[in-house]
Amino acid sequence: MNKAYLLTGGNLGNREQNLSQARDLISRHCGRLVRVSAIYETAAWGKTNQPAFLNQVLALETTLAPRKLLAALLAIEAEIGRVRSEKYAPRVIDIDILLFNDLHYHDEHLDIPHPRLPQRRFVLTPLAEIAGEQLHPVLHRTIRQLLDACEDPLPVVKLH
Repeated sequence: MNKAYLLTGGNLGNREQNLSQARDLISRHCGRLVRVSAIYETAAWGKTNQPAFLNQVLALETTLAPRKLLAALLAIEAEIGRVRSEKYAPRVIDIDILLFNDLHYHDEHLDIPHPRLPQRRFVLTPLAEIAGEQLHPVLHRTIRQLLDACEDPLPVVKLH
């Protein structure tokens, strides 16, 4: 059984409902959710003139290999209504693979661990909540250590 950590987020529509639908579809099509972080709100990162995001991290046990998991997650995004237009554009849902076992993987469509994970407080905060002692497979530091060292100034507010 593989263990993956996923980030779900979005800033359009009913944000909480979209996160809930993503959790349900991931459970149905990808494996078993074993941990779920609280929901956090943060300002948009990258392209800042847009609504705030809600984000949540999920720990998933799955039999899917990384590329199959990515394909399933992209299908889930499409089912919820994700339309890809430009980088960092507002979106109904976004689902990223943050970590997958202790894998270090790169191809033209997928990078594991997520390459910008150490620079993003809105990712590290919910990830540290459910996997603070998890080691980053490349940096060999815990998620909590990465969060403590993170220089991202955007506040991350726990909603519930």
